[in-house]
Amino acid sequence: MADNEQQSSPAPEEEPLLGGPGDAKQESRPLYYNFILGTAVVAQAGAWILAAIVWGSVFSNDLILFSAHPLLNSAAVLFFIQSILILQPTHTPKQKKQGTYVHTALNDVAALSAIAGLVIIEYNKISHKGAHFQSPHAVLGLITYLLVASQAVVGITQFFLPGLYGGVDNAKALYKYHRVAGYITLLVMLATVCAATQTTYNVDVMGMQLWAVVVAAVLVVLGVGARIKPSKFGWLAGQ
Repeated sequence: MADNEQQSSPAPEEEPLLGGPGDAKQESRPLYYNFILGTAVVAQAGAWILAAIVWGSVFSNDLILFSAHPLLNSAAVLFFIQSILILQPTHTPKQKKQGTYVHTALNDVAALSAIAGLVIIEYNKISHKGAHFQSPHAVLGLITYLLVASQAVVGITQFFLPGLYGGVDNAKALYKYHRVAGYITLLVMLATVCAATQTTYNVDVMGMQLWAVVVAAVLVVLGVGARIKPSKFGWLAGQ
């Protein structure tokens, strides 16, 4: 029996540094605890560092109308990360329902911020007769907006209007794809911010450093990625 006990308890040095996949569970904790549960602190560090980099660069220079674009879009990224963190560790049906409402509210704030950022950059382009989609940042930005829009439509209708999918069960069956798309959207968002460091405006004016943005983005990916629960993907967990 002693041998079996030893075999069932892995040596501490063999345990993953960030824990096993999806180790973080809300259990009996209050919902707000999900913002810092497990490796969420790593993701939060990356998210706030990223926001600080953008906001610090903006406010280090004279403010113009365009300044609102990076401010609003970086705020949108910050809120999107919070919306993911709040929902990941939910465990019981009640927690999942509460988490979904907060997840939706945070996404709504993020989407409004992103839309405002889009309006400003479009106004700036039109007023200066600038060309569209000439940089990787602009192309990735467009892809991000399309992903966010599709995620919003699918997420809201799945939860609040399941009848559009033929019932609650059919809508729930699509949740796993919504989750996968959400993580992909986050990666594209972070890539968009990284690409922003290579734009002419940043090189000449803002001065954000690519390496700093990449480090912050990696922290977000590590923190969020370590809390992904394979069981929530059904087909990934063999269910």
